[in-house]
Amino acid sequence: MTGGAPGTRVLGLDSLVRFQRERHVLGARAPRRLPVPDGMTAPMGCDAVAVPARFGPLVMPRLPRVGCVYADDAHWWWLVPSDSDYAMEWPAPARYATGAVLPTLSDVPGGVPGLPGLIHRPDGTLPYTPPIPLYLALCRLTGTPPAWSRPVTA
Repeated sequence: MTGGAPGTRVLGLDSLVRFQRERHVLGARAPRRLPVPDGMTAPMGCDAVAVPARFGPLVMPRLPRVGCVYADDAHWWWLVPSDSDYAMEWPAPARYATGAVLPTLSDVPGGVPGLPGLIHRPDGTLPYTPPIPLYLALCRLTGTPPAWSRPVTA
């Protein structure tokens, strides 16, 4: 976005939000980030959505396309394009991880380092699970109406 004096650059709100998120993520010590597998590209950046492990096998068959999925004993993680939380309230107990950064070790019981293992890799070069079908599947499993279908209150 350009404007203002010649040669200056004006940043839009989307850019400012992204910079703030990156600043927050980079301010943490040694972030643990879910990797994009070799041979794949993430042109839209990567975020992740985590659910407790008990939900993982229930979500998979509800998705028309599944991207990279990581799992450990506690959670399953889906890679989604960056900013897939924009205007969406992901239903609890789902957690949205900007930059596909996992919780800090102080947030993990026992502080066990390491990354979840890749349990699903899609064909092709893109690692993404489409966020809207994932969101709808999680809403259905948790009994949470999608944000856009809730009554508006004044």
